[in-house]
Amino acid sequence: MEMNILLAYIGIALLAGGSFVASAIAVTICGQTVIGAMKKRPEAFGTYLVLSALTTSQGIYGLVGFFLLRGYLVPDITFVQASAIFGVGLLMAVAGIFANVGQAKICANGIEATASGHNVTANTLIMAAFPETFGIFSLLVTLLVAFAL
Repeated sequence: MEMNILLAYIGIALLAGGSFVASAIAVTICGQTVIGAMKKRPEAFGTYLVLSALTTSQGIYGLVGFFLLRGYLVPDITFVQASAIFGVGLLMAVAGIFANVGQAKICANGIEATASGHNVTANTLIMAAFPETFGIFSLLVTLLVAFAL
């Protein structure tokens, strides 16, 4: 029984922690690009901010996933329930990191292009939505698993 709850807590830690790490890495990538872009066109900071803020979404998904699953962290949790929580935690951590780093690279390039005088904000947002989709899918799987438990 104690191993079951431990497995579930590890899953929750992966889910939330991995999602938070994903957003932290992505915001840092964009933030570094913003600093360089400010040297060229400081008046476009609002655009840079929007593109950088987009990369915080995985952290939000991790928080939502935590609230979906925290009610199952009880001493009498079954091995199947604990394994499911561990599985979706691992899924959200890995998918979140890959999705967010990819999204950050797209946004960073959009920030740099904007700083160079190109009007690419809308197109950057569209392209950044593609890796975001997989973060959303991992949250959807977590939601489906939470309702199945």
